[in-house]
Amino acid sequence: MGEPIELNKISDIVWEIPRSGSMKVPCRIFASEELVEKMQQDRTLQQGRNMTALPGIYKYSLVMPDGHEGYGFPIGGVAALDYEDGGISPGGIGYDINCGVRLLRSDLQKDEVAPHIKALLEKLFEYCPAGLGSSNIKVNEAQLDTLLNEGARWAVENGYGSEEDLKHCEENGCLEQADAAQISNTAKKRGKKQIATLGSGNHFLEVQYVDQIYDRDVARAFGLTEEGQVTFMIHCGSRGLGHQVCSDYLRKMEKGYPDILKELPDRELIYAPAGSELAQTYFRAMCAAANFAWCNRHVLGHQTRLAVHEVLGDATLETLYDVAHNIAKVEEHEIEGDLKQVWMHRKGATRAFGPGRKEIPSAYRELGQPILIPGSMGTASYVLVGTSKGMEETFGSTAHGAGRAMSRHQAKKTFRGEEVARNLEEQGIFVKGASWRGIAEEASGAYKDVDEVVRVSHEANIGNLVVRLRPIGVVKG
Repeated sequence: MGEPIELNKISDIVWEIPRSGSMKVPCRIFASEELVEKMQQDRTLQQGRNMTALPGIYKYSLVMPDGHEGYGFPIGGVAALDYEDGGISPGGIGYDINCGVRLLRSDLQKDEVAPHIKALLEKLFEYCPAGLGSSNIKVNEAQLDTLLNEGARWAVENGYGSEEDLKHCEENGCLEQADAAQISNTAKKRGKKQIATLGSGNHFLEVQYVDQIYDRDVARAFGLTEEGQVTFMIHCGSRGLGHQVCSDYLRKMEKGYPDILKELPDRELIYAPAGSELAQTYFRAMCAAANFAWCNRHVLGHQTRLAVHEVLGDATLETLYDVAHNIAKVEEHEIEGDLKQVWMHRKGATRAFGPGRKEIPSAYRELGQPILIPGSMGTASYVLVGTSKGMEETFGSTAHGAGRAMSRHQAKKTFRGEEVARNLEEQGIFVKGASWRGIAEEASGAYKDVDEVVRVSHEANIGNLVVRLRPIGVVKG
């Protein structure tokens, strides 16, 4: 249990930890009573409060509806730090830099795919290795450096995916500030054999179908036109490379700023001050790791098409959107009537920009950004749309998933992978996993209720319901 935290109830779904002591701003939490109760069972709220000690923080620290304990920031933590007076914190981004989600829409129907789902999962597992396995795609050192600098564009230039995929990807799949030279050889060695791999943990490739449409106009604009339409959701990140980048720079910051470390309420919040050389080198390294992740999901999207074509024949799979949920960016936001440039940290939180933002693909710009929220294994996933209210309330951010309610260790003690898979199959959901242990760790019972998380987002008007997706097959690490 976390220590008792004073909470002021703003509404049924908005709470606030008032400013006190060394807090520079309040901490605001978007959650129902049920979700707040779960946050109080770990250190989520303490970590949300600790975030407020960071320099140059604007308005308040934020905890999204799926918030749970993390490293430094809680998972679901969002903070905007002034570009000149703030800084950049690896603990506000996470070890899996640019862990994110890509959603492919298809012209297939559930009834066409379901009879072939076992064969399709086998082929997807072959083309998109999960677990600790290495990639089918080999790159040399020079190619890896180019990939780190160019992101998903490298994939297109090398025959994977298309320009249309890039147009429907956050940042067009590339942060231009990336510099492969700022990434250690150790990190590069870890990433070299991991292009087009899902990895382990909560990463997956899921075959889904449109189960319910809440907003038909927006759904139509997103290319989700009818119930039963099949989609493919890819959830993964920067693999071992991103993890190593985070570790490398945490050590550098701890060594370089011992005085800052002493002042912080939690050493895991260590940051490099804005304007420092270390802030710039970490940011360029983080951008390169983010590019690796975008390239990874882009190639996985291409590989998914190959698997589908082998099993089901001609089919059209188009990228609806690809969004990061562990990242820091330099963004511009209106704060107290003025436009401010900020180091925007989102950790286990999805960018959810409202209508009109230039960063949104032109096809969606008038409506708002697509938001992709995966559920836990066997439960629904959702497509939402960004709102103007979200720009005011959360710097254009919302939840990124269900959020864990149980540690992996506890899940392994509670569930058996074989039993989880058997129960899912009885519901018409088939699982192809790298290990029974991995399936046990990811049992839906180890997660919060994604339906409740999405309900809060919708009612708070920080990401509104468009479509609910249901799974029929899952490839797990």
